[in-house]
Amino acid sequence: MFLNKLCRPSMIRRINGLTNSLRRLTVTPAVQFSSKTLPESVAVTRDASLEAASGQNVINKVNEQVAAKEEGRLFAVVHLCGKQFKVTSGDIIVVEGGWPPGTGDKIRLDKVLLAGGKDFSLVGRPLVQKDLVDVQATIIEKTLSHTRTNFRKRRRKQYQRINFHRNENTMVRINSIEVKGKINENPDPDPEITRIF
Repeated sequence: MFLNKLCRPSMIRRINGLTNSLRRLTVTPAVQFSSKTLPESVAVTRDASLEAASGQNVINKVNEQVAAKEEGRLFAVVHLCGKQFKVTSGDIIVVEGGWPPGTGDKIRLDKVLLAGGKDFSLVGRPLVQKDLVDVQATIIEKTLSHTRTNFRKRRRKQYQRINFHRNENTMVRINSIEVKGKINENPDPDPEITRIF
């Protein structure tokens, strides 16, 4: 029974129409292969020891800047309440939703994804080392947001509802951002501290 419906001329035309429209949508990439090879004078050679030495030079320069406090104005990308914020010292950010710390509490933001200065950036995978970057903040104010209106209506059905709501907001001031310690040094983990992940 099903095959009879597929064999009808109208169905065949419909299937052909679909395949033709799909043919028009397909894109064939234009790829050209050449048999030319680069001359030996242009060939790039990599030396692993040279790369390691240049990387160590960069790390040493950054460590010197941090030790001499010449890194400029530092910035950091922190993860806070499910969102990411790019902050510098003195910034005020608004965190949406209820949050346990009270007004006036001083906190340390541990989840630093990225930190940087004038000439360098420290990128975490996904987080920067725990004791390398220190971001201090203070809770300034806990308030409610402006009144938001939620209006629903279905036309011709005598149905309309209006609701108002205000969300909790927390204002946080970033006090300071500091790079502590040296970069690319593995701190000795304290065996007495047990962490639950």
